[in-house]
Amino acid sequence: MNSTSTPTGAGRNLGLATVAFALCFAAWGWLAPIAPDLQDSLGLSNTQTSIMISIPVVLGSLLRIPLGLLTDRVGGRAVFTGMLFYSAAAAALVGFADSYAALLGAGFLLGAAGASFAVGIPFVAKWYPPNKQGMALGVYGVGNIGTAVAAFSVPVLRDEFSQVVAGLVFAAVIGVYGLMWMSLAREAPHAKPVKTKYRDVLGAGWRLWRLSLFYFVTFGGFVAMAIFLPKLLKDWFDLSLTDAGLRAAGFTIVATAARPVGGWLSDRIGPEKVLAVAFFGVGLDAVGLTWQASHPSIVPTTIFCLTMAFFLGIGNGAVFKMVPKEFPDATGAATGIIGAAGGLGGFFPPLILGVVKDATGEFVLAFVFLVAFAWMCAGLAAGSMDRGPAPDESG
Repeated sequence: MNSTSTPTGAGRNLGLATVAFALCFAAWGWLAPIAPDLQDSLGLSNTQTSIMISIPVVLGSLLRIPLGLLTDRVGGRAVFTGMLFYSAAAAALVGFADSYAALLGAGFLLGAAGASFAVGIPFVAKWYPPNKQGMALGVYGVGNIGTAVAAFSVPVLRDEFSQVVAGLVFAAVIGVYGLMWMSLAREAPHAKPVKTKYRDVLGAGWRLWRLSLFYFVTFGGFVAMAIFLPKLLKDWFDLSLTDAGLRAAGFTIVATAARPVGGWLSDRIGPEKVLAVAFFGVGLDAVGLTWQASHPSIVPTTIFCLTMAFFLGIGNGAVFKMVPKEFPDATGAATGIIGAAGGLGGFFPPLILGVVKDATGEFVLAFVFLVAFAWMCAGLAAGSMDRGPAPDESG
């Protein structure tokens, strides 16, 4: 869409897509809130627990690539319909998993729900003109709140009833919303299928890889912290599972609320400036958590985690302001690749945290890695402010 006007129905479809994304992400984040209890009951090591937490991220990351391309070709309404019903079935399956092997298998299947992000970005972008896409896509990103919903509700449902009931409740809610989505969601007027080829998008070179790196850190950092925080808080402060889950939900809420702010600021001052500030702030907070890792205290840890959530959130919003601008005719395909990079950014840090904890007894080295990545990206974002977007290398 190149017009400066917003068609009728844009707000309704943005709202529908945001809720769909939130429910898929709630399913995606199903395992992490109960991971500490599962670790105790199954006698798992920190590394095994980290693998179990990270497994859903793998499939969600890889499937963003084909689903982004499929969304360009057939439209977000049809793809999201299938995604919602699949997520409902996967959530029910996880409820019945009662061994480590079963949890790994069910978690892998559940991971497909995380690919929903690559479906909604092109769906929403087609409803809005370029000067409003940053804010709209930031609002869509509020669907990240789904991980907070999971962090709060899964432990409560499991403790009050059972793991099976928790899975069935999630499945029922998501399935009912799938029916609502089918009835109410519509494609944007004049939206046409695009037969994008991935080799054309990959040919964009640095334009694509720069955004992939930025999202690897911003979204990857968000996912890693969101899914690992309940275990981290339990280890550091011996909190109950419910208390740790509530605090982790606070992290997700702050990051999610900041995402529209990042999109709004990017519409006004440019996404590169927003990203430079965001990465610098993430690095500072990672320094703080490195300091806390040896002798943690709840107040400074809370401050560092919540401010990091804010910086990661505005960074997420800024990255996806740039995607439809850089790839207006291949938004889904580009989103799939960039989103996959972000998903993999959420896969590796929990593994590193677990391995570092098992090897050294502390999390210090893992946070040092985050400092290095964040400040490297801050320099790249700041440097690109003067040069502007790289020229199109795809021909």
